Order: sequence, then structure tokens, then C-alpha cells
Amino acid sequence: MRLLIIGGSDAGIEAGLGAKAFDENAEVTLLVADRYPNYSICGIPYYVSGEVTQAENLAHRTQEELTAAGLHLRLGQRAVSIDPAEHTVTTQAGQQLSYDRLVIGTGAKPQRPPISGLDLLGPHDGVFELHTMADTFALTSMLGQPQMRSAIIIGAGYIGLEMAEALSARGLQVTVLERLDQVMARSLDAEAAGHLAAELSRHGVDLHCGVTVDSLGRDGTRLLVTGTDGHRRSADLVLVVTGVTPDTQIAAAAGALTGAGQALAVDRRMRTNLPDVYAAGDCVETYHRLLDRTTYIPLGTTAHKQGRVAGENAAGGDRVFAGVLGTQVVKVFDLVSTATGIRDQEALRAGFSPLTTQATADDHKAYYPGATPVHMRLTGDRSSQRLLGAQIIGSRGAEIAKRIDVLATGIHHGITVREILDLDLAYTPPLGSPWDALQQAARQWLVTTGSAGSAAGGQGTALAAGSTARR
Repeated sequence: MRLLIIGGSDAGIEAGLGAKAFDENAEVTLLVADRYPNYSICGIPYYVSGEVTQAENLAHRTQEELTAAGLHLRLGQRAVSIDPAEHTVTTQAGQQLSYDRLVIGTGAKPQRPPISGLDLLGPHDGVFELHTMADTFALTSMLGQPQMRSAIIIGAGYIGLEMAEALSARGLQVTVLERLDQVMARSLDAEAAGHLAAELSRHGVDLHCGVTVDSLGRDGTRLLVTGTDGHRRSADLVLVVTGVTPDTQIAAAAGALTGAGQALAVDRRMRTNLPDVYAAGDCVETYHRLLDRTTYIPLGTTAHKQGRVAGENAAGGDRVFAGVLGTQVVKVFDLVSTATGIRDQEALRAGFSPLTTQATADDHKAYYPGATPVHMRLTGDRSSQRLLGAQIIGSRGAEIAKRIDVLATGIHHGITVREILDLDLAYTPPLGSPWDALQQAARQWLVTTGSAGSAAGGQGTALAAGSTARR
């Protein structure tokens, strides 16, 4: 069986590995547009900051390891068209490759905002979109120049905030401009986002929300950014990181249908409407487990899982993609911000009766030195008490990612807020409390809804304020 895969990032590599794991005799070939297969694009900010010292360290697997796994890599070969009737793919060099099954993993491309002058400027001018390893190398090369002292980042999503930290670590004065009225508006409520804004300010980042950038141009040797409310700022470097859009051009031209977010429409076995053609990763829509419908959530973890399903099924398997909840985490200087599930507005549209409550508890027992606050927002359904979503922010080292993973696991299996109190969670004074911060937040939600009753062994008042029980 000849399996051809377009794309050598998370979804494409996982598809190839999944196919070989299912059928070791499958002939798997990957068309990789650049020469950096299986590199972690999510790790780029940490290479820019210098925390990751070698670019090669960003590779999940080396080329030698991929070849040893039985994958045939065709590097620097970009697919330009698909003929589903003839089962062929044509490359930019005019080569025509035949396949029995095809997996499309073309990923996403930067979403370019309507900024006047943006199309006239590029990396050689100091304007970057930071989406590929080539972008990364061009940026780090420019950062080595002595005149690079300041940067403006347009966009305050995950990459924007991570790059604010990375460029600050490189000694630049950083300004972040965001058109919405808060950072990470697509993931966090305003109350949670406020903690991140304060952290940015604490580390010297100049944050301005509610500013729409109108134009970008040159101001002598510097770049000039102008926006609403009279904002005029100049810098040596500009990053435009306002999100991504699915890269579906060649698939759509071949007749592939699109769905949520204009991403490729796939079923839960990652099949497109084209015969023998599968797709996975940032170019496809994603089944949302809680909403029971598709949406567009481009995340690395999702791409890995979808790619594995697509590859195994293309090789003859029958695996079903379980779906996602949009679980996310980002480190911003000394804070970690996480989210999973849905928030009030999306819950209302889905037919739930949501309530979101806020609670703060220590990450571990206060008598053990170094306790820090964990800020939590829980969203549940008033009538069923089903847990719908959560946002957690706290210091690095306070097990923030671990705690959101606990709740993501619960939502995955339909847990109620009350059932959070019954979870048998690990405890020792340096790392937690007998009633974990999550359980204290759950108790607060139950108290607010008036349904606390005798839950948690009658510890209602103690839990709302923080348990004083000791082991």
C-alpha cells in the first residue's frame, strides 16, 4: 500500500508513524515543503529567547530516526496540486507522484490583518510573522545586530505573549498591541486575563489593548506603527502574530469540502469527501467532545492525535478520533495560564445554563514556605451540575498544568462539579492540601448555586475559605 503524506509537521509525521505501526509493509512517503521535518513550532519562542540553545533540539525526532522508522522523506518538495481521480500529486518541480491513499497535513498559515503597508515589508525590513523555521532563523539573525533594541508585537494571543517574554529575555524593550480589550480573549475571561496583563507590566512589557493597527511603514531606520486613538510608535522590529487560518488551497482546488473555520471537513476517522484522501492537523476542523460538533481549534496536541488516527486508518485501520476540549496552557514570565472546555457565551449557545464562579486558594499548605495563590474560574451547568470549563492561573511550579489536566479529564468523562470533591488527589504539605485548590473552587461553585448541602463531609464553610485540616 502506497501512502503519500503532504506535510512534515506534527500531523504528517504522526500519520506516517501511525501507518507504519499498523502495517509495517506500507510504503510511506512524505512531501515536506522545507527541510525541517517534525520540528516543534511551539518551541520557537524558547529558541528565540536562548533557553533552547540549538535549533536542532526543536526536532521531536531526528531525520535519521524518522528514516529508521520506515518513512521516506522528500525534503524541500512542495505539493502544488492533487488529482483525486488519477490518485496523483504534483510537486512544484513538476514531479507526479502516485498514491493508493493520501493524507493531507498542510497545516495553517498566518492570518494577515488588513494593515496598510504590511504587504510591502518583510523579514529584511524587520517585519516577521514567525511561522516557520526560516522565519525563526531570519529573526534570530537580526536580533544579533547591535541596533536591535525595541520590538512591537501585534497580537496578544499565545504566541504574542510568549514572544514578549522571549524578546524581553534578549534585552529588547517590548510593546504589545492588541485590538481586543484584553489579552488572550479567545481563551480567557477578562478577570483571568487581568493576571497576565499585570505580569507583563511587572516585567516591563508595555501592553496596550483596544488598539487596532492601521498602518505599518518606515520611519528612517526604524519601523513606524500607527493605530487607533492616535497611537504612533516606532521600533526596530515588528512581529505580526494575530492568529492562523487553515491552509486548504490545494485540497479545496481538488474538490475537498470545507467546514468549521473554513478548514477541511473530515469525519471522526479523518476522512475527507475525496476518495482515499484523509486529512489531519491545523488544516482540518476538529470534533469538540463537549459540544458534540466540529469547530476549529489549531493545537499541536490535536494535530498529533488526528495524524495518528488518519495514518492508521489510511493503512487499513478503523480508529475514531475521540475529540478535544480545547485544553491549553501558556507560560508568561513567572505565571502559567491554562484553560479547558467552554465559557459562558459558548455554553449558552450550546443550550446549557452556565454559571461561572471565581475562587483563589493556596497551591499548597500555607505553613510550608513558598505557598502561592491559584486563581480559578469554574464553569458548570446550573441544572445538571455538569462541569463545562475551567481557567486556572498561578505561578510556575504551582502545578497549574497538572490541575487543568485533572479537570480536562473530568470534562472528557462527563464529571459534575460535585464529583470533583470526591476525587482522590495526591497530597503532601509542600505540594497541595487535603482539599486541593480545585476542590475548594468546586465547593465555591456549589455554595454559589445554593446546592452545597452536606457535600464534602459537611466542610462547606471551611472549604470556601480554605481547609485548615492537616495530615
